Amino acid sequence: MIYGVGIDIVKVERMREVVERWGERFLNKVFTEGEIAYCYGKKNPFPSLAVRFAAKEAFIKAIGSVKPFALADIEIVSRESGRPEINPQGRLRELLKGDVFTKAHLSLSHEREYGIACVVIEKEGK
Repeated sequence: MIYGVGIDIVKVERMREVVERWGERFLNKVFTEGEIAYCYGKKNPFPSLAVRFAAKEAFIKAIGSVKPFALADIEIVSRESGRPEINPQGRLRELLKGDVFTKAHLSLSHEREYGIACVVIEKEGK
C-alpha cells in the first residue's frame, strides 16, 4: 500500500548560488561526504547537487515526518546500475526503525535548468 508520495524541483542555478555563497558550511549541513564526492566527481556538480536536494525534500514530503532530523541524514546513493536509492543515516535511521515504511522508490532527473525528484513510500498493511 502507498504510504506517501513526494515530489520536488530545484533550479540548478539557485543551487550554484547557494553553494558559492555558503560553501562548505552549506554542503556539509545538507549532504553526506559521499554525496559531495559523487557530485564533485562530475564536470559540473550543480545539477547533481540540485537533484539530490530535491530528493531530500521529496522524501520529507512523502514520509510526512514532524520529527526533526538533518537533511544530511537522507543520503542519496547510486547503485552500480545508476539507479538512485535513499540510504537513511544518523537520527533518521533511528526514527525509521520499526514499521514506518517497507520500501522507498526514488526517481531523479535533471536537465540544464532544473533537477526534479519523486519519492513513493510503500507500507505493508493498513
